[in-house]
Amino acid sequence: MSLLARLAPHLPYVRRYARALTGDQTTGDNYVRVALEALAAGERQLPPDMTPRVALYHVFHTIWATTGARLEDTSGMEGRDDASRRLMQIAPRSRQAFLLTALEGFTPSEAAQILDADAMDVERLIAEAQSDIDAELATDVLIIEDEAIISADIESLVKELGHRVTGTATTHDEAVDAVARHRPGLVLADIQLADGSSGIDAVKDILKRIDVPVIFITAFPERLLTGERPEPTFLITKPFQPETVKAAISQALFFHPSRQREAA
Repeated sequence: MSLLARLAPHLPYVRRYARALTGDQTTGDNYVRVALEALAAGERQLPPDMTPRVALYHVFHTIWATTGARLEDTSGMEGRDDASRRLMQIAPRSRQAFLLTALEGFTPSEAAQILDADAMDVERLIAEAQSDIDAELATDVLIIEDEAIISADIESLVKELGHRVTGTATTHDEAVDAVARHRPGLVLADIQLADGSSGIDAVKDILKRIDVPVIFITAFPERLLTGERPEPTFLITKPFQPETVKAAISQALFFHPSRQREAA
């Protein structure tokens, strides 16, 4: 199989990553082009101990590390979307680790291979990036959950991240009423509620009123993975790990396209 054929499925994604990393489409695409040209010319090789996707990102990063420092200037960010501006304010190494795992879906071990770093260092960098994000994006949270113990656990996690729980609901009607009383910046929702009503329906009705990021936390993920619209970007399966919930909250707030920063 030719080099191009091996890499072709991964090129759209490394371009996406490069654009997010640099904060600019043209600049990001140019770095990907340079990496491909280096591979084609034999100046760089795909590490044989890595999968093709990990190896491609590794080569990109090798080139980026030697020439990308000048692009870390955060001036000239006018006109760019909120996520791009926030990304460029995160320390470069933390930004790389965060994007590789949060945006590109690599495991910390794979990100460590890409960055030529220790896996524990990558975990630390991700935590630093999430801390920066959480501090800037503190918001009001609505929890839709009918099990009191789980609701309390989620509320504790939310508060640990510096957010404010301004509403809890156990039924569809309570959830819709809560939004009418106080507009949240994030919704965490179960799908099976106390009176037999549906958290999915509650979220649909909420999204008719406001544009807000939603994370479903459910013991029934198959009900949300049917291929029908709308489906959630963020879905956490019960029983959940606290770190999984924290990471999903950071990512949902960071990447939601129209979210406006709120006053703390």
